[in-house]
Amino acid sequence: MDLDQLRTFDQIVRDQSFTRAAARLNITQATASMRIRALEQLLGVTLFVRGRQVSLTDQGMTFLPFARRILGTAQEGREALRRVERGRIAIASLRSLVSPLITEALLRFQERYRDVDVVVNEGRQAQIVAMLHERAVEMGILCWPNLDPLVVDLEPLLIMRERVPLVVAPEVAARLPARPTIDEVLAEVPRVISLRWWQVEPETAAALTRMARTSVELPTGPARRLAVKGEGLGFFVNSAVADDIAAGRLVEIAPVDFAPLHRDTAMVVRSAAVLERQMLADFVNEIARECAKVGEVLDNRLAGSESAAA
Repeated sequence: MDLDQLRTFDQIVRDQSFTRAAARLNITQATASMRIRALEQLLGVTLFVRGRQVSLTDQGMTFLPFARRILGTAQEGREALRRVERGRIAIASLRSLVSPLITEALLRFQERYRDVDVVVNEGRQAQIVAMLHERAVEMGILCWPNLDPLVVDLEPLLIMRERVPLVVAPEVAARLPARPTIDEVLAEVPRVISLRWWQVEPETAAALTRMARTSVELPTGPARRLAVKGEGLGFFVNSAVADDIAAGRLVEIAPVDFAPLHRDTAMVVRSAAVLERQMLADFVNEIARECAKVGEVLDNRLAGSESAAA
């Protein structure tokens, strides 16, 4: 049994596909299959039910937590060796929150820790959960609560609620009545811009997409440009469009027949013991200060520290 076999096993479980797992691991499908056959022969069991969709057998489900424990321990060992060589912090965040939460916090942190390496990874929810699970990062910023059934041992340090306003270009807003209905809004801008801000899309956002004549799903940058040009409307997290609203490039609207939306996010760790590293605790507290500026802090388990209260 070797780590390559266990990594391949874990990735196939995540992707439910030998082909996709092989692509993520940058190996051939034949290599992935060979590794799993060798692992199954060593264990004397069948780990997967092969078919159009790959699933775990009962034996595979039993073995999964042990395989992940081995992978996690190996990653912890590598991280410990790197930290001995040089101070290093690695975190991960949803793409939409890197700029509003981490930029200023990082500048303040580096004034105090000039010789510490800082790695900030960005990605989608599942990618951040995977990095935390594999201990590739020490802290993550993701949607909360986490709904990944395979990773349940995440501890929130701070939970933040952020408004998700519906925005349009000012020339579109000027054509609308003071209290428009959603039908009146869609008559002016028939295209809905869909951004996957949530793990599970709220019914309000899903209903807007269903009612629209057309919709488009885009990353934040192109989506904002489309909205500014009056070519679509969409629900944007407030931190992504606050500057545009302040500058008059976008206008928040509130249709009378649509409920307002919000998104909850959290700073999470596998164990609060990681905050025993003072430099990580200081960086987390700097980010917590930015959270208080961006949204409403619902729960702050760092509140007792001097840095968080500053």
